[in-house]
Amino acid sequence: MILNPGRAIIIEDCLFYFLSLLFLDTRNSLDTLNANVRSTLGVGENEKEEERKECLKRRGEEKIRQNAGKAYGQDLLSQRRAPVLRGRVGRTDTDHHACGNGAVRSERAIARHEVREIEQRHTIDGPRQDATLDEDDDVVIIYNRVPKTASTSFTNIAYDLCAKNKYHVLHINTTKNNPVMSLQDQVRFVKNVTSWKEMKPGFYHGHISYLDFAKFGVKKKPIYINVIRDPIERLVSYYYFLRFGDDYRPGLRRRKQGDKKTFDECVAAGGSDCAPEKLWLQIPFFCGHSSECWNVGSRWALEQAKYNLINEFFLVGVTEELEDFIMLLEATLPRFFRGATELYRTGKKSHLRKTTEKKLPTKETIAKLQQSEIWKMENEFYEFALEQFQFVRAHAVREKDGELYILTQNFFYEKIYPKSN
Repeated sequence: MILNPGRAIIIEDCLFYFLSLLFLDTRNSLDTLNANVRSTLGVGENEKEEERKECLKRRGEEKIRQNAGKAYGQDLLSQRRAPVLRGRVGRTDTDHHACGNGAVRSERAIARHEVREIEQRHTIDGPRQDATLDEDDDVVIIYNRVPKTASTSFTNIAYDLCAKNKYHVLHINTTKNNPVMSLQDQVRFVKNVTSWKEMKPGFYHGHISYLDFAKFGVKKKPIYINVIRDPIERLVSYYYFLRFGDDYRPGLRRRKQGDKKTFDECVAAGGSDCAPEKLWLQIPFFCGHSSECWNVGSRWALEQAKYNLINEFFLVGVTEELEDFIMLLEATLPRFFRGATELYRTGKKSHLRKTTEKKLPTKETIAKLQQSEIWKMENEFYEFALEQFQFVRAHAVREKDGELYILTQNFFYEKIYPKSN
């Protein structure tokens, strides 16, 4: 059968309604659906609505609704609306005609093809039913890595071990490396991390500030870990990294490439790239997504960062003692880090990323930066994190012949009542 253009348009309209009804919640009424579609498509003429309703009735709505799949239907509806809207650009009122029997038969054939396509995608994606995960597998670690703290060296350990230890590694890459997510992205990210069972156990890493999952009603929160660095050393490394890159991707052109000014010269000239305000980074990364966290020099942000480090982070290490940090992770989270210490000591990637052309600042430059209140606060936070890490390490290891060894279990259950027969 050869269809005229008007009937072809009606076929598309009917197909859109057919797929909409196929996958909408069975509790939604047809009137609600029609209202939603009119709003989405921008169509309000009663005559056109009546024509489309008649097409729908001839296809047996109730049978379609009984086979509805709520979760997939909502996804399909959102995916299908955009192309339909684009296809309507430039139409006139004369394009809409009555839905004939030939149009309905053709539309059904197209619909069957669309359904098969959906089923195939559903099979590839895997079942969407809630699957019960083993307790050891229902774990997510988030490493909200601070830039230039040896984070690449540590992350490469996770990449090297993921196949052997059977977990997934996911890199969180934000637009323009913005560490603050929009509220809607926060919701999406929380949903991904908590509901994406196929990616559990999972190790997420990226340059994002701390996000409080409890705020979104999550019962089982992810495990946060991090590493921080002496604030001036971190800034110096970042300064030269922007100009000369590193040995990880030596051919990549950096944002400040061509600027030969040393860090000392920058500080002496009062440059913006080496200003004390650039030190303000580790505190807000631990403080989180509140506006006050990114208010440079905020005492409240410092205290909140300390609170989160103690109460929300499983372990925070320091760049200067990275091996000990890895050793503690292997002892406490072997599901992810079994074999990490040996790999760090012997693997080729343990010190992979080194900033090139880096020149250490003079004592005069360091003294000038240390006069700022911002440095004092960032350094206070660094010293606080260092003290906490050394405290944890002191109670977890013992030293013998210059080597550190993880302590064995030092607690046991002496009395268990009632006694078993």
